[in-house]
This record gives sequence, C-alpha cells and structure tokens, in this order.
Amino acid sequence: MDKDRIREVIARRAALELRDGDVVNLGIGLPTLVPDYLPAGVHVVLQSENGLLGVGARPAPGDENPELTDAGGGYITAVEGASSFDSATSFGIIRGGHVDATILGALQVDEEGNLANWIIPGKKTPGMGGAMDLLVGARQVIVAMEHTAKGSPKIMKKCTLPLTAAGQVNLIITEMGVMQVTRSGLMLTEINPEFGVADVRAATEADFAVSPELKTMDIRY
Repeated sequence: MDKDRIREVIARRAALELRDGDVVNLGIGLPTLVPDYLPAGVHVVLQSENGLLGVGARPAPGDENPELTDAGGGYITAVEGASSFDSATSFGIIRGGHVDATILGALQVDEEGNLANWIIPGKKTPGMGGAMDLLVGARQVIVAMEHTAKGSPKIMKKCTLPLTAAGQVNLIITEMGVMQVTRSGLMLTEINPEFGVADVRAATEADFAVSPELKTMDIRY
C-alpha cells in the first residue's frame, strides 16, 4: 500500500471505534483524518484542549480565522452550538473523565500499554502538551499509527523513548491489524487481509497472542 492508502486504512478502522455522541480528542497528523470516515448516523463532538468543544472542519483557504486554532496551531472552524473556554476549564474536562476517547499517533507503544509520542532525544520539540493528561483522563485511548517507521518496529517489548504516559493505551490500530492491550499483553484481534500473521510478527518487536476469534479487519472500502 502507498502512504495515502495506509493512512486511509488506519483512519477508517479507527473511526469504527467511535459512538454517536462521543466527546473525542484527536491528536495531530493521521488522527485528524478519522472524522472523514465516521459511519452513517455517528456524530461526535470534537474537543481541542486549548479550549473548544465543537471543532468543525478545516477552513477553506482564505477563510481562516486567526482566533480559531487547534492545540497545534492549525486553523479550525467551530460547529453550530460550539463552546469556548479557558485552558483550565478544558483540562478540567479532560482530567474529570469527560472525554470518551482520544486517538493519538505514537513514536512507540509497547506490550504494557506504555506510549512514547512526544520527543526523540536530541531533537527539538515544543513540549509534551496535553497528551499526558489525555492519556490518563480519556475513557478510551486509541493509538492510530503506521506499524513501522522506515522498516523499524514501533510496537515494542518496551519503549526506548521517553514515555508520555505508562499503561494507558487500550487499543492499537495500524495498517496491518488491530491489537488490544490486555493484562497479559497484546492480542491481535483483527488482521488486514493483505497480510498474514507471520507478516505482523515480522514487523512487531513485542510478543503478542492471536485471538482464537481473529477477524478480518473492517476498513469498509
């Protein structure tokens, strides 16, 4: 699969985890594609941790409002009925457990549900941001990412990069399949029909079990 197709497959499958009425926070990059693939009848309320509940679509070129940006500084719109508030209120929503799901990318995730997604040592970074709060505060934490980075595994036995949060990931979705994080480790529950279990093992450093009810990954072409 080419890069665009990989991103589409991941976003389509991640969208199936969301339920009508969910309050959802999306990380930067690939997770922002998820709303494009919501099933019919599913409407979610998008939250931006810098203080907006009811994030809309990206504005058309020339229609950007400098007072409407997401936490990463990108231009956004607000849907009808949206509300804005200060950062303290926004993080009160997050820390209070009022976000149903957060979908984040990752540099690494491991078999204990640890996540590293904010810095590569030696490289400049603007900071961790609100990711650590979302990982602890959201009811469901979904990692949506490519399975490897330039051929190197991203699903590790143990993260080698600085952690954003420990033991908070519930589900990992890649172009190869879906893995649940359980108390006994990772379990492959769905697989993309373009790959076999051996392919997934070869691209994964972590150990994982294969569900006896392994399903074909639902990506709704």
